[in-house]
Amino acid sequence: MKILKFTLSGKTAFFKKPDVNTYLYFTYGNIHRVSLLGMFGAILGYGGYNQMKKTDISKKAKKKDDENSIFPEFYEKLRDIKISIAPNNKKGFIPKKVQTFNNSVGYASKEQGGNLIVKEQWLENPSWDIYVLIDSEESEKVSEYILNHKAIYQPYLGKNDHYANITNIVVIENSEIVEINKLNIINSLFPKKLFEVDLEDEDEEEDELADDVYIEAFKYEEQLPIALDKKTNMYISEGFLYTNMKVSSHNNVNVYKVGERNIVFY
Repeated sequence: MKILKFTLSGKTAFFKKPDVNTYLYFTYGNIHRVSLLGMFGAILGYGGYNQMKKTDISKKAKKKDDENSIFPEFYEKLRDIKISIAPNNKKGFIPKKVQTFNNSVGYASKEQGGNLIVKEQWLENPSWDIYVLIDSEESEKVSEYILNHKAIYQPYLGKNDHYANITNIVVIENSEIVEINKLNIINSLFPKKLFEVDLEDEDEEEDELADDVYIEAFKYEEQLPIALDKKTNMYISEGFLYTNMKVSSHNNVNVYKVGERNIVFY
């Protein structure tokens, strides 16, 4: 079993939420699976939303019984890749700051002067360790391109204003699956529905600390996109957690021990 690991970071990032408040555009608090697949698609040169032909979409839409998805090329090819995301920012929280722009092209606004003021919420100095399970032809391609620092299109963090830094690239071959029938700490983001957080183990954990070191418990939670809807291409979201508290599962979830971290692929 081989796993590609690398650090993904940048000065800023913007993963646009579909909901908009007037002219203020919000960002997700962490990179999500669909955006990460989009970055892999750019590296491999696959088409995105802009490359989809409306004529092809309309033809497929007329077939009532057609179960073939109408996805952008990157998602069609990469949607089965298993990834894991481990935030490097403290407690999984990445600071945000609102940026203001003036869009003065003539068609930007119907207001006098044609000037549109747009505000975007940006993540500041984000960093994640990304894991890719190498178990298919497409994941092999992703691994080969990243290992050799190749890219057809420039990778970025959600938008082309935010360049992505890819560092600390390595392929790990000695990972193992750990038993989850006991309490464990998961060191990556994971779907909330797969685990139960243990809230009654705090006293036992404190007793085990020989040096009486207090470790503050935290739990980061957010609804993040995990897939695209085959009819609308809109996000399908799930609740995700990132915590240093112990969790348990009865869903036969595979948890991989990679180095010092326990991670979950999805």
